[in-house]
Amino acid sequence: MDRTINVILKPLRRFATQKSSASFLLFMATILAMILANSPWAYAYHHILSYPIDLQIGKFNLFSHHGEPMPMLAFVNDALMAVFFFVIGLEIKQEVLIGELSSVRKAILPVIAACGGMIVPVLFFLLVCNTGPEARGAAIPMATDIAFALAVLGLLGKRVPLSMRIFLTALAVVDDIGGIIIIALFYSGHIAYQPLLISLALLALLYAGGKMRVNNNLFYYIVGFFVWILFLESGIHPTIAGVLVAFTVPARPKINLNDFTCDMTGYLNMLDYTEVRQSKKAAVLTPTQIQVLNNIHSLADRTISPLQSIADKLHPMVNYLILPLFAFVNAGVTFGDIQPASLVNVPLAVFLGLFVGKTLGIFSFTYFFARTSLASMPAGMTRWNLFGVSMLGGIGFTVALFIANLSFNTTDAVGMDLLNQAKLGVFTGSFVSGLCGYLLLKKVLPKAANE
Repeated sequence: MDRTINVILKPLRRFATQKSSASFLLFMATILAMILANSPWAYAYHHILSYPIDLQIGKFNLFSHHGEPMPMLAFVNDALMAVFFFVIGLEIKQEVLIGELSSVRKAILPVIAACGGMIVPVLFFLLVCNTGPEARGAAIPMATDIAFALAVLGLLGKRVPLSMRIFLTALAVVDDIGGIIIIALFYSGHIAYQPLLISLALLALLYAGGKMRVNNNLFYYIVGFFVWILFLESGIHPTIAGVLVAFTVPARPKINLNDFTCDMTGYLNMLDYTEVRQSKKAAVLTPTQIQVLNNIHSLADRTISPLQSIADKLHPMVNYLILPLFAFVNAGVTFGDIQPASLVNVPLAVFLGLFVGKTLGIFSFTYFFARTSLASMPAGMTRWNLFGVSMLGGIGFTVALFIANLSFNTTDAVGMDLLNQAKLGVFTGSFVSGLCGYLLLKKVLPKAANE
């Protein structure tokens, strides 16, 4: 029995370790970017950001925009982050179909909490910056970085109730949905309708393929790539393409687990181990055994849904490559360019939005709604626990930086200065939110581990 439990728990422990190491890698990429941007190597750092990405197939550049190769910064923010939002879309679909958002009863409290965590931060931002180009950054403190928030919560180990982890995860998923809607509505450019209509036709093809149980992952990769190109040309932010493509990926496998077990038993009975010719240096299977093993491999593939299969394959690339690279190219805030007087401008607005707005918004909306007959507080969640989790919601980081890049016109000096200020606000707000949330939860959570 113990061996069976260990077999089940081992991949879960490995997954938790990977999440922590990915967050550490993200943190180190951020520190490296900040050091380079404020060092004698600053010119080389900014040269890397403007380096053109030129991947040619014949005369066609896969990563070009309006006929020009994408610079590294645009390649990361528009192309690689589309993959990140594709994975986010897969997670959202899974939660809506079978997770914490699969019913109104389950979803209502995280949805209310997320609404508070999006509305109140914007109000705090607008208290400081409500006019001029600065006001375009009002959506920056709406974001929650789920990877960092869960990593901080994970530092408290088994003292954290399962209900608290589930609540924070569901809250962040709804927060992601809100961020995606904001990007689609307010951060897209002039719409070119011809590529948009073609992309919608391709999305309809993907949807039809999903309904017809097309479980070939390559189908979704290839058609999804063309949808991304067309969204880029249409003027709608291309990361939205990643989310929409994700919603078309089937979540149901062709073969259910019960049928797999029955078929596996038949295949295993066909494997005659005595027929293997082997020595100390080699082992030779019979043609029948090779065919049986190939059938088992194919059977296993068809027992995993395309949604889970794609998410499982892309998670390491997102966690260990895309997000650290995103942090490296976007986190290079130049402290020498920030004047003391400007600290009470965008940096203060973002800081207040993340630290104060997120905390008060999530806590107040959740607490008062839970006192009605429509919802109740999750098991094991106290007022102080909720307040600590609400603070962790203020860790905006990656998505906040992403929205900051969309908020300001970086083609002029004023926009670059505002973006620099916004980055400082994101760093300080996220750090203080994470630190205070951790310290409060460390104090109020029970000392004994929750089983």
